[in-house]
Amino acid sequence: MASEQQVWLRPEPGMRRPKHTREMIAAAALRIADSEGIDAVSMRRVAAELDAGTMTLYHYVSTKAELLALLFDAVIGELLVREALPDDWRKAMQMIAVRTRDSLMGHPWTLDIVGHTGGLGPNAVRHFEQSLQAVSSFDGTFADKINIIALVDEYTFGYCKRYSELEQDVQDQGAVDEEFGYLRSLIDAGDFPQLQGLLQMGDMATMWKRSMEAMKDPGRFERNLDRLLGSFAQN
Repeated sequence: MASEQQVWLRPEPGMRRPKHTREMIAAAALRIADSEGIDAVSMRRVAAELDAGTMTLYHYVSTKAELLALLFDAVIGELLVREALPDDWRKAMQMIAVRTRDSLMGHPWTLDIVGHTGGLGPNAVRHFEQSLQAVSSFDGTFADKINIIALVDEYTFGYCKRYSELEQDVQDQGAVDEEFGYLRSLIDAGDFPQLQGLLQMGDMATMWKRSMEAMKDPGRFERNLDRLLGSFAQN
């Protein structure tokens, strides 16, 4: 079992009135990550945020990996749908997916620590429980239901990762022109007939602009999610 998961297996310090809690530590780490970036999150920085000594923090979490596990599970807590889920499994999964997307895009740094924080946090378990509830009305096998849950998670996390990359990909015009020139040289060599066809819509800049407009279409997430879920409804 990953070391960062051990934090969930240990009770919190048994002081009658502990000055801090893991929830408070996670909340402090979340504030730091949102305002300064995930690289700023450290035991020392969180301790300072809580006006505590660094060694005091080690009574609650043993390593930075455990600290990140607390932080990640706090974000997962925001993914949970607080209102009642619809009885229709597609609408329920769409609601979970939209909530997940909004939470991840509100904390884009989360995507940098996915897979490095363990998976047994209480909110992660609640998210899985809620997802199982969402697909409970689906008339299919258990494997089908797990596939739906996995598909929605993978699609949503992948969408947010790609969108975050597009938002960060800001270059100066000189670098853009150089990249366009390189792409044009490849296309003109004749090995990319589909891209060559796209140039019928205009020059490289026009093709790129229209591609980015399609990628950043605000309705794309839910539209394609509906298509994915529809493939299960047809089986």
